[in-house]
Amino acid sequence: MRETREAAPVTPIRTRQGLPDDEQALNRLDHDSWSTLHAVLPRPVLGAPFFDRHPPGEFIVAEDAAGTVVGYTRITPPTPLACNRHVRQVQGLAVAAAARGQGVGRALVRAACERAREEGAVRVTLRVLGHNAPARALYESEGFEVEGVLRGEFWIAGRYVDDVMMGRALL
Repeated sequence: MRETREAAPVTPIRTRQGLPDDEQALNRLDHDSWSTLHAVLPRPVLGAPFFDRHPPGEFIVAEDAAGTVVGYTRITPPTPLACNRHVRQVQGLAVAAAARGQGVGRALVRAACERAREEGAVRVTLRVLGHNAPARALYESEGFEVEGVLRGEFWIAGRYVDDVMMGRALL
C-alpha cells in the first residue's frame, strides 16, 4: 500500500454531511465544474434537482472559511447486497475551479474514508476516467491502488477513454 502524503489546505476547509438546503449550491457546482475530464454524463442543467436520485445524507460537502460550498463527494454502498456491505464506494467528487489546489479534494476523500469507517466498512472503492491524471494522483496519494481497467470503456470527446477501478483498505 502507498503512503499517504499530508497536504495542508491553503484555506481552512470544513466538511459536513449534505443537507436538503445544499441542493441549489450543489447543482451550480455540478454544472460549473463539469468537464469531459471526469464526466460521462451530459452537463447538468442549471436549476435541475440535484437530489433527484440520491438523498442529501449520501453526500459530504466541503465549505471554505466563509461557508461557501466549494466541493462535494458521494459515498455509498456500491450494491444493496449483504455480502457487499463491508464496502463503500466514492461515486462522484467535484471541486469548484477557484478552490482547486487548496486541499478540498483531499479533505473530501479523507472525510469519505472516515465516514466509511464509521459505517463499519473495511474497504473503499471508486472509478475514475483513465485520462483524469489529477484525480488519479490524488487517489493514489491517499492510498488507493488501481485494481482493474476497462480499456476504452467510454467514447468521450472523440476518443476512447479507460474506466479505472481503484480501491483501498481502511484497516
